[in-house]
Amino acid sequence: MQAAVWYAARDLRVEAVEAPTLQDPHQVKVKVAACGICGSDLHEYSAGPIFIPVEAPHPLSGQQAPIIMGHEFAGEVVEVGERVTRVKPGDRVAIEPILSPNQDGRYLMERYNLTPLLGFHGLSGGGGGFAEYTVVGEHMVHRLPDELSYEQGALVEPAAVALHAVRQSALKAGDSAVVFGAGPIGLMVIEALKAAGAARIVAVEPSNSRRAKAAELGALVVDPREQDAVTAVHELTDGGADFAFEVTGIPAVLNQAIHATHAGGETVVVSIWESEAAFQPNDLVIRERTLKGIIAYRHVYPAVMALMQRGYFRAEDLVTARIPLAAVVEEGFETLLEDKSQIKIIVRPGDQPGQGVMP
Repeated sequence: MQAAVWYAARDLRVEAVEAPTLQDPHQVKVKVAACGICGSDLHEYSAGPIFIPVEAPHPLSGQQAPIIMGHEFAGEVVEVGERVTRVKPGDRVAIEPILSPNQDGRYLMERYNLTPLLGFHGLSGGGGGFAEYTVVGEHMVHRLPDELSYEQGALVEPAAVALHAVRQSALKAGDSAVVFGAGPIGLMVIEALKAAGAARIVAVEPSNSRRAKAAELGALVVDPREQDAVTAVHELTDGGADFAFEVTGIPAVLNQAIHATHAGGETVVVSIWESEAAFQPNDLVIRERTLKGIIAYRHVYPAVMALMQRGYFRAEDLVTARIPLAAVVEEGFETLLEDKSQIKIIVRPGDQPGQGVMP
């Protein structure tokens, strides 16, 4: 089969590899229908390795680079192990790609995203969604409701990050929030904030097209190139936001997010970082602010799909291009690095070259 294989930063190759086979009675083989390119994928492509194991095999996948990429995906079940009970061949599924200790078709930890062994299918070995087929554990598959497309299924993973971030905050209905960064995750945080009942949402984003998309989703918008972001947020929220969500991974923006909240406010760091960031602890201490981080998600896929059934996290609002697997480097990764008008590019392994389309 064809798959996109990461060898090193800026060295991603679409090549022929052996198709995976079931090795465990609780495994499921999936024909991939749609796989999104994630910000984490971009970090690995441009500056990795971050999650990708290079020096030694990942303790759960048993693999190290080169590895197949792609962790935001959905597809059709084509084969199941003899002890699988959650799905059957022909089922449409979204994949929860977290690698965490598991046994007999279930995760062992309640907070399985916090294991020291954390990895991701499509980043840490074991296969991935930028391939025609992949094999995952039964605990990683979730049946898609009939009314949700495969593209919606590919968006469940990034939407889960956003929903987990909001659920892990102390936000209550009627609170205000500011989101720094209106890329795919930032836009989904806006959607999650709407679902949670935030009364006023501000988005800080320099890209004209992404700022326009945030406005379409109902956020008040700030262009940090044209005005001081902190001052603007304080004006729009009558003295500072109750909550700030940092979704850029840019050190200076972390400080802006902290200062954008009022005394007693909370800042949630959602992004994955390539470098260190500094802040003045007194900005937390003297103002009794809270700073917290989140990683991935847990126990949230069913809630995401239920919200999708109500019209949240719509593919129509987020998908800006669809491409075949053969074009994943130039029309996918390179395009996302250069063109900030792009939001979510969906890779469809079943498409042939020349079939990539705009929505």
